[in-house]
Amino acid sequence: MIEIRDLHKRFGDTEVLKGIDASISQGEVVCLIGASGSGKSTLLRCVNGLENYEAGEIRVDGIRVNRDDRSIRDVRLAVSMVFQRFNLFPNRTVIENVIEGPVYVKGEARSEATDYGMTLLERIGIVDKADAYPSSLSGGQQQRVAIARSLAMRPKMILFDEPTSALDPELVGDVLAAMRSLADDGMTMFVVTHEISFAREVADRVLFMDSGRIVEEGTAEKMLSVPENDRTRDFLQRVLKPL
Repeated sequence: MIEIRDLHKRFGDTEVLKGIDASISQGEVVCLIGASGSGKSTLLRCVNGLENYEAGEIRVDGIRVNRDDRSIRDVRLAVSMVFQRFNLFPNRTVIENVIEGPVYVKGEARSEATDYGMTLLERIGIVDKADAYPSSLSGGQQQRVAIARSLAMRPKMILFDEPTSALDPELVGDVLAAMRSLADDGMTMFVVTHEISFAREVADRVLFMDSGRIVEEGTAEKMLSVPENDRTRDFLQRVLKPL
């Protein structure tokens, strides 16, 4: 689904991605972990065409991600993204947010999109809020709406950019439960997260990123229990709570 080869990205004089190589297969759940400022979100935004890159190559579902408007459109039809801050339209109801993409981007009939959108809202436990506006929802509810909005595009893959980082701790569980359900259904997922327990439970593989490079990768069990790289080990010792 995703092939990244020797990817480089700069912001001015600062190189934030320094030769990234990574791949994600269909049906895999891959979690990307690392300290703030290591380049994780920038990498995800490059995959979805939200950031340009200077060198290297990204292919998503066989489509090369570049500055061509057609390629970016094709990539975004195949891949949805869930952001840290929900990015819901405040002047539209929950169901209107969910059907926005299918109706105005894919050209689906409003009635068909609405039926499917209501099914998705029921699946994530928020169908009773279909006619509510985002301002009346908790952060956790808004993020679940954002997940439903992504699913409404019937994507082949979903990118998650720290989807729980803006939530109060007591609201995190419902969002992670929705993501676990997607993983159980075989959805391909590339997840930037600081939720190490979620990565341990759900991820097929974990990538550790430091200073613009992926310095270690492996199965969740291996990476999170017996990492080989000193920097990975130091990071995990800092973020994992003592048992």
